[in-house]
Amino acid sequence: MAVVASAALAAGCSSGTTPPTADPTTTPATSGSPTPSATDPGPSYSNWELGVHLLPVDADGFGEIQPTPKALRVRRFPTTDLLPAPTDDVFHSAIGPITAAIRTRMGATWSEACPVGLEGLRYLNVTFRGFDGKAHTGELVVAADEATGVVSVFKTLFAADFPIEEMRLPTTADLDAPPTGDGNNTAALVCRAARGTTTWSAHAYGLAIDVNPFLNPYAKGDLVLPERASAYLDRSRSQPGIIHSGDLVVREFARIGWSWGGSWNSLKDYQHFTATGR
Repeated sequence: MAVVASAALAAGCSSGTTPPTADPTTTPATSGSPTPSATDPGPSYSNWELGVHLLPVDADGFGEIQPTPKALRVRRFPTTDLLPAPTDDVFHSAIGPITAAIRTRMGATWSEACPVGLEGLRYLNVTFRGFDGKAHTGELVVAADEATGVVSVFKTLFAADFPIEEMRLPTTADLDAPPTGDGNNTAALVCRAARGTTTWSAHAYGLAIDVNPFLNPYAKGDLVLPERASAYLDRSRSQPGIIHSGDLVVREFARIGWSWGGSWNSLKDYQHFTATGR
């Protein structure tokens, strides 16, 4: 399910294990106000600003589930670059350790109490295609043993022009943000329990990634996360960025031994890919 449910809001690997060159020390909690692409303006988003329309909080601590606003029903926000974008429209990647600066940025999404130490994690940069058609640089923290495989998945998705809106590290600001139910960040590590349990989530080990969570929501009973994404429970939708059974995204994660939450029976977690089966 969504890595941070309350957030306003987851060429080959030529650099091997070389640490990424981009190592910013701060990251905004949201992608900011979208500006339609000059070449493909798409629908008008002038009446919607991401991350600012707060939802009432229910007894379980989630935002109140509300219908999907018109501006979000065909979602194609352009990506705000937080890391330098590639200039050659070619896939680039880097795998590196968790440096002190990256650890600072992670904030409360990791602590000494987490089930995997920093030495067992890796910081990834991968190129991804945005809904604006441009190449962007994303970042993920995943388990060290899975880093190369994860990079290979995103290399294939980039080659296929599978669009991703945002891919940045979740931070303390995300954990503390009141619910807006419109987040769409593709992300991996957040050290927390699995929803509705006291056991560690696969995200806590860096063994799960949520892809385009707004377009591929979590649903169990009356609960939908992100809370404004109900329109995307209609899985007959075929717009770019939506994940379907047997499609390229599912096949690529299966190739590295990961399974898809969209195939579960007791609930549906269409955004969720996991190396642990949960």
